[in-house]
Amino acid sequence: MNRRALALLVALALTSAGAAPPNFIVFLIDDLGATDLGCMGSRFYETPHIDRLAAQGMKFTQAYSACTVCSPTRAAMLTGKYPARLHLTDWIAGHSRPHAKLMVPDWTKHLPLEEVTMAEALKPAGYATAQIGKWHLGGPEFYPAKQGFDISLGGTDKGQPPSYFSPYRIATLPDGPQGEFLTDREAAEACKFIETHRDRPFFIYLTHHAVHTPLMGKKEVVAKYQRKAAGQPDYPQKNATYAALVESVDESVGRIVKKLEEMKLEGQTLILFTSDNGGLTLREITRNLGLRAGKGSAYEGGVRVPFIVKWPGVVKPGSTCEVPVMTIDCFPTILEIAGAPRAGAPDGESLVPLFKQTGALKRDALFWHYPHYHPGGATPHAAVREDDFKLVKFYEDGREELYNLRADPSEKSDLSKTDSNRTAALATRLARWQKSVGAQFATPNPRHDAARNPRE
Repeated sequence: MNRRALALLVALALTSAGAAPPNFIVFLIDDLGATDLGCMGSRFYETPHIDRLAAQGMKFTQAYSACTVCSPTRAAMLTGKYPARLHLTDWIAGHSRPHAKLMVPDWTKHLPLEEVTMAEALKPAGYATAQIGKWHLGGPEFYPAKQGFDISLGGTDKGQPPSYFSPYRIATLPDGPQGEFLTDREAAEACKFIETHRDRPFFIYLTHHAVHTPLMGKKEVVAKYQRKAAGQPDYPQKNATYAALVESVDESVGRIVKKLEEMKLEGQTLILFTSDNGGLTLREITRNLGLRAGKGSAYEGGVRVPFIVKWPGVVKPGSTCEVPVMTIDCFPTILEIAGAPRAGAPDGESLVPLFKQTGALKRDALFWHYPHYHPGGATPHAAVREDDFKLVKFYEDGREELYNLRADPSEKSDLSKTDSNRTAALATRLARWQKSVGAQFATPNPRHDAARNPRE
């Protein structure tokens, strides 16, 4: 008997025992900022379907991506492990700064096949699995089909699509009719998968290419937001084309929820919606309202993300959770809910007690490690959040900054000098964690040349 047949028998056995596992749909949006949704405070972007998702589920107000850029967060989502442990710590293939002060480590530029992904871990429970959209975790030998996914559409080693309008020129996604919009196509493929697999548990990893550059949108939608921006000229979020991309994601959520309703599957499907890093603030693409900086940065704007969960019958509609959570938590959470064996040794913690509002998490700290340079200006850094306090350590000059995020979410007041004891304690804890995960560090660059380094 092959593995797929065995997995299906396991699923049927669970169903007959009255313990049918739920379906899972994970929306991982590319570069969506923490405040790029109506339900997260935006007065510019229109996201009625996502807002409705939040109203029917739980909204997390202090959710974090595992990294300040995309590929590491995607690896963390699929494995439940910190990027530093995986040695996959930058977007693939990273940013070259040959004359900078520090030389980046020889980091891993793919998700190793030895890692157990969420899709692979769900197989023994009988799940049909699909990856639709962006992959960006290595070349063909590391594509989704090699990582536990039954089907993959749109996933390549590229970080952005050549075009949002067909012809897309994406090797793993056949072009649609001339002018078809990519987000619409990805949603349609997800709906098709739901129809095809409605009689067995399924896991859809819907990794929309939106809202990543190149910014493109439907003309009529862009025009709508141009008019809206003209009507509120002082509002910080104002990029009409980006807003049209955000709306395309919202329409995708609406289409997929409608399909679940049509198939009578809404009540047995958990939907998780999040982003891979903070919003991109370069070129006035978006603004992370009330948060400092954006994608690539050590500050909250670089790692704070939206995080919404709808789980009918379990998660209380309209609930809000202020507990800090992270991408790494998705893996153990979904495995626990599916009743699948806990694969590997994830760093994340199951969020089921928070979903059910029956308990707290055991941990009191989250960590980041980014030994790289980013085009937005970020330099090698690491950070730890313990309770309300966040320490950021910068490795070019060794400086440390401390912030009280409850009192100062915009990170305007550095407390490192006035609260030196806490600063030292958190620096020690950060170093201890880095050692425990085998973190790689940037090292002095023998080719450093300030005159040839544009950031000095």
